[in-house]
Amino acid sequence: MSVTPIVELGRRAAAAAPAVAGASTARKNEALGIAADLLEARASEVLAANSDDVAAAGERGESATVIDRLELTTAKIAAMAAGLRQVAGLADPVGEVLGGWVRPNGLRITQVRVPLGVVGIIYENRPNVTSDAFGLCLKSGNVAFLRGSSGAIRSNLSIAAVLRDALVKAELPADALVMVDDTSRDAAVEFMQLRGVIDCLIPRGGPSLIASIQLHATVPYIIDGDGNCHLYVDAAADLDMAEEILVNGKTQRPSVCNALESLVVHAAVADAFLPRVDTTLADVELVGDERAVAGIVRCEPAEEGDFSREFLDLKMSIRVVDSIDEAISHVNASGSGHSEAIVTGDLRAADRFIAEVDAAAVLVNASTRFVDGEEFGFGAEIGISTQKLHARGPMGLRELTTAKYVVRGDGHTRG
Repeated sequence: MSVTPIVELGRRAAAAAPAVAGASTARKNEALGIAADLLEARASEVLAANSDDVAAAGERGESATVIDRLELTTAKIAAMAAGLRQVAGLADPVGEVLGGWVRPNGLRITQVRVPLGVVGIIYENRPNVTSDAFGLCLKSGNVAFLRGSSGAIRSNLSIAAVLRDALVKAELPADALVMVDDTSRDAAVEFMQLRGVIDCLIPRGGPSLIASIQLHATVPYIIDGDGNCHLYVDAAADLDMAEEILVNGKTQRPSVCNALESLVVHAAVADAFLPRVDTTLADVELVGDERAVAGIVRCEPAEEGDFSREFLDLKMSIRVVDSIDEAISHVNASGSGHSEAIVTGDLRAADRFIAEVDAAAVLVNASTRFVDGEEFGFGAEIGISTQKLHARGPMGLRELTTAKYVVRGDGHTRG
């Protein structure tokens, strides 16, 4: 299969950006609605392409986690379409006035929200990202410039073809969505270095992708990092509640970034809670410190790095601590800055955890699985930022915009 040069794709994306930025809310919503309808109407061709990708992944011996992220179903395509319709129903951030004032000389100054321009997204083996990214980029007035993985290339190209057809039907540029068809490593590096084309790069993938971005990218980027998420069961925790949150956070879908990877238990409740963990996480491989191993017979001693590892599987690390100070210190030292949770009935403990834990999201008496753009009411998220500039946590429409100052005068000149 012949591929299109990255530079040519970048030229097309940049050329489409002004029209996309200037599109009305009604036109963008129309395109999103058409795209949702077409995804459902053409689900069979998308599933056929995805079946080829899944078969190839099986032949390569990919893990169940990789295949879970890659495989589409009719229900998943329906969810992708529902996500587009949900984004269409959200308020358009473009043009929102963030502030305004009049200077003593009569100049009228406003700060308004505007699109970033061309948003580059590089991602691994999750074809639903193609639709999610397109929807959020379009609604926020941005061109979606997408580079997926080789393992999902057939799925991504099939989905992109449907979405580009929807753009044309809505009288918007087809190049409001540009999909890279060259999945080579050299093409990925070239993509990361398209200065003057990509205004913001968002990687969605594992540590190797993030490391590559940090090494090679010469365009601005937002890190969508890994999720070593902790649950701290405090001395004042309701243990029934803690057990339910633990099971939900670890087992509902272990292959995603907001799944629990680490359990921290206060020594005051360890004797009562650890046997529950043994029973309720019967299908989960457990590794831990000396006290965790003593409290759960099948728990193996943790290896170096286990407490900071994102397993993305039915495996969990456990540490027993003597105080909330020790818990906070452990979470901050081993966490990835994604999402951290505490179960406690002590308001002071909750407030300390909120104030002192360094993470994009902190939860009190709730599962980390809620740290998600849709659950936050953002629609389908573009990613979850674990850095602090310019976005942090689930990134929705507003995080795909920047601000512009508009100054209005009446022939004003500066003396």
